[in-house]
Amino acid sequence: MPMTTATAGRKYRSFTSRPISHSDRVARLERLAWIMDGAIAIPGTRIRLGADAAIGLVPGVGDVLAQAIAAYMIYEAHRMGVPKHKLLRMGGNIVADMVFGAIPLFGDVFDVFWRANSRNLKILRDHIDRQAPARSAR
Repeated sequence: MPMTTATAGRKYRSFTSRPISHSDRVARLERLAWIMDGAIAIPGTRIRLGADAAIGLVPGVGDVLAQAIAAYMIYEAHRMGVPKHKLLRMGGNIVADMVFGAIPLFGDVFDVFWRANSRNLKILRDHIDRQAPARSAR
């Protein structure tokens, strides 16, 4: 049966109206942090590279794109109710990544070891873990 615009619209609305749980958001952000900071292992070492280091090699646009992805993580943390002082710490990680990452050659090495996305994910997880006992006590 061919889909009419009304049928397609209903399916689209029902798909997008499904609420996303905190655990789904955290899982998505964990995958994103892994991709950005450590998806590729360098053989023979314990060093892992991610898309952040690779994207950062593209002059100008690469660093901006990597920071936009990192900013998305802060946006999601805000939507999950992370307090402003923790969001500012997360933003500080991104600013440090942006400032030091802009230095030619040194910045590329810095991106490999700084891992701003993983640091921000740790802040988010710590917040959620501290909130979990308060929720279960209710």
